[in-house]
Amino acid sequence: MDCTAKRIRLLPRYLFAEIDKKVRIAQEKGVDVIKLGIGDPDSPTPDYIVKRMQKEVARSENHTYPPDEGLAEFKEAVAGYYRQRHGVKLDPQKEIVPLIGSKEGIAHISFCFTDPGDINLVPDPGYPVYGIGTLFAGGQVQLMPLLKEKNFLPDLGDIPEEKARRAKLLFLNYPNNPTGAIASRDFFAEVVSFAKKHDLLVCHDAAYNEIAFDDYRPVSFLEIPGGKDIAIEFGSLSKTFNMTGWRIGYAVGNSSAVEALYRFKTNIDSGLFKAIQYTGVEAFTNPQREPFLQELRTLYRRRRDIVVKALREIGWTIEAPKAAFYVWAPVPEGYTSQDFVAFLLEKTGVVVTPGRGFGEHGEGYFRIALTVDEKRLQEAMDRIKGAVKFK
Repeated sequence: MDCTAKRIRLLPRYLFAEIDKKVRIAQEKGVDVIKLGIGDPDSPTPDYIVKRMQKEVARSENHTYPPDEGLAEFKEAVAGYYRQRHGVKLDPQKEIVPLIGSKEGIAHISFCFTDPGDINLVPDPGYPVYGIGTLFAGGQVQLMPLLKEKNFLPDLGDIPEEKARRAKLLFLNYPNNPTGAIASRDFFAEVVSFAKKHDLLVCHDAAYNEIAFDDYRPVSFLEIPGGKDIAIEFGSLSKTFNMTGWRIGYAVGNSSAVEALYRFKTNIDSGLFKAIQYTGVEAFTNPQREPFLQELRTLYRRRRDIVVKALREIGWTIEAPKAAFYVWAPVPEGYTSQDFVAFLLEKTGVVVTPGRGFGEHGEGYFRIALTVDEKRLQEAMDRIKGAVKFK
């Protein structure tokens, strides 16, 4: 007897859980698998952060429930980071809420604003959680195609007027996962005007704001005039400080949106472990932050160059991404994205992610995550060179 709710029965298997399953099967067969599928940094969390955690986890006063609104010290650290990095002034009490990783905040924001039957505008291809959160809240997804000819930016003019009027949330993510695309200040300004016209909340996923190359520096959506009035921005320490397993993030921006998310969270979770919040303070405020981030950017740039060079030598026409740690490439003619990924795993033992897993407009592409060391990455590309032939 299946007593699960309809929403669970209709829920697709999470993309990366399915990739993990295929990897395990291949490894059980003795395949030397090189995993370029999941965006999980392979470098360790910086020592200065780990040492602060070791200290804080031993303090018994940190073993109790944290304040519902989050530690003032952590929120002050986030505010200081935004002031220093983006020139954005935030009220720590009203415009910042800590998250148990940005993923949970992104998933839950729809519950705060989307009633059954409402519409959310969701980029496609995109992080699956934007749409999943919408569906869980009973909302409907209106896809915004991200196309190469549009530089993987949504064309706001293509959104049907009737859909735009009914929309509650508009999700964005730049630097972008999976495409590696970037957004200009002019585009963000266009989004501000669109959001004000249609009275909707912009939800900007800024997980990769510190991973950028070639003198490009990503901007916060809140830097744009009027941006803070109509937006909530989700940040994460996961990719910035190699802390994916620590589960620490934050949401900042419009005070009403932050308060709604805070109120929702206080009813379903008990906050973020105090020791981890203090560790977040260290991540943002320690003088070693900038040298570490510069080293991290250099590491990913070298890896990006290895992949782009190899793909071009094989026959791909591809641009080097200016941000994030992914390379988004078209599959060879005659393959679907899933077929090509299966071919690579079978013939080379290299795991990449099918574009279709990020949405229907991701079909025809695959994503390489730059999350293995240079030697292993070069080996993966050499294997692909030996297996893929362009006419």
